[in-house]
Order: sequence, then structure tokens, then C-alpha cells
Amino acid sequence: MHKTLAEILTKTVDELSSPESYKDLYHEHNEGAPLPSAEVLQQIIDLVRAIIFPGYYGNSSIDKCTVKYHIGVAVEQLFSLLSSQIEAGYSFTNLEAEFADAAYSAQAARNEIQRISIESATKFIAKLPELRRVLATDVVAAFNGDPAAKNYGEIICCYPIIKTLTNYRVAHELLNLGVPLIPRILTEMAHSETGIDIHPGAQIGEYFTIDHGTGVVIGETCIIGNNVKLYQGVTLGAKSFPLDENGNPIKGIPRHPVLEDDVIVYSNASILGRITIGKGATIGGNIWITHDVPAGESITQKH
Repeated sequence: MHKTLAEILTKTVDELSSPESYKDLYHEHNEGAPLPSAEVLQQIIDLVRAIIFPGYYGNSSIDKCTVKYHIGVAVEQLFSLLSSQIEAGYSFTNLEAEFADAAYSAQAARNEIQRISIESATKFIAKLPELRRVLATDVVAAFNGDPAAKNYGEIICCYPIIKTLTNYRVAHELLNLGVPLIPRILTEMAHSETGIDIHPGAQIGEYFTIDHGTGVVIGETCIIGNNVKLYQGVTLGAKSFPLDENGNPIKGIPRHPVLEDDVIVYSNASILGRITIGKGATIGGNIWITHDVPAGESITQKH
């Protein structure tokens, strides 16, 4: 006998509602602890870009007479949105349970998380001038590294590396402040927008650029010095994953390359493992590197 539509729908809903079915895929909403919002996080990135690069992002009619007003409004909005999103990010931690174990009431625990979130947002706002200074060096690096670029404005408006690095440098600062989840969302937003995948845990120096950019991957424990240039398709990845006694990958250990100052890596090179590419070295395209490279060395397919 054929099942009716109502029976099929009912059976499907019952199966999808089974706890075994959604194990590890379900996030239970707690009152007062919503999930971070992708829409709001995009607003946060838009505000940061408008603050760092006034006139190029946000209000395009800004001038020297109004810049302080527009930046002031943007910073105030940024603080409000960021503090609320950081608070939402704590729904992915056990912090509220830890406060409960310490004899906090539920409301007191939420108040303490809110205080921590406001404190983190405040510290991040204080970092904005330094973020602008470092991103300005990235603009210079992109301009100097591309003879097709006509001016800095073209770099800021058009080049995917600047959009990506804005997200990454914001995410890295938030990660350093102990903010959960939000940093990874921000870098994955840039990944979707530009095709450049930089983990927020990577450490990247000044005057950094990626030409074209599509397909670049930079892992969590990478350390990149100053004045480093990558081309499209470069992977700075892990060679293998040490396992624990249960056969699961061990988290957090250094497993990605170190690139010292003035290194150039050409397109589609894969540099894997905790190795060091020495100062001023050049890595040619379409190469697989799993060993240290001395300073000043030039590695090509011929080698």
C-alpha cells in the first residue's frame, strides 16, 4: 500500500528529530545566548574597512572636514556590534557552566560574560590605529609588487589580498584576545569572498602580499616574516598529523612552515611541515618542499 504524503512527511520529521540523527550537529539555544550572526559579522567587517580605509569603503563622500565625524560614528557602531557578537561567540564555550560551578547565578554568569565581551571589544577598538598602520604596509607591498597597479587606491579597492588581510588581521587580534569562534568565521568569510584561506592563528609580519591570490592556503601555526610575497595557489600546510593514543590528530602543535623575511614563493608551490624557509630564499613554482631551505637559496624544479 502506498504511503500518503502526510505519512511520508511525518516519518521524515520523526527521523530528523531523533537525537541520534542530529548528534554533534545540534546547537541548543539558551535564553540570552544567541549564535553569532553572519549578517552582523559582515557589518562589522564593512565598518572596519570603512574605518581603516575611509572614503574607499563606507561613505564615499567623506572629506577631511568630516572624516572625524564619520570615523567616530563607525567606531561607536563597531563597538556595539562587536561586543554583542563576542558575547554570542561565548555560547560555544563552557564559560557559563564554569561560572555556574563557581556558584554564580544564571543571571550573574551572563552578566560576567557580557563584561568580558565588552572588555574584549574595548581592547580591540584600541588596536585599530595599529591595524591601520600594518595594513598600510600591506598596501605598499601589493603596489610595489605589481607593475600593473596604477596607484594605492586601485590596490585598496580592487585587490583581494587587502580584503583578505583586513579580515585576517582583525581575526588574529580577536584570537589573541581569547575571543571564541568569531575569528574563524571572519577568515572563512574572506575565504569565500576571495579564495584565499588564512587561518586566524597564523602569524604574518608587515609588508605582506599575495599576487592574484586564488587558492592560497596558510595554516594555523605558520609564521611569516616581513616583506614576504606569495603567488596564487601556494600552500603553506602540514605534512602529517601526529595522533594521540586514540588515533585522533593532536591539536595545536606547530606543524606549518616558517617563512623568514624577504621570502618569495611562486605559484602552486606546496611547502609542508614545520620547516624553515630562510631569509631571502626564493621557491619556484609547482614545487613540493618538505625540508629546510637555507637563507638566500633559490629552489627550482631543476633542483
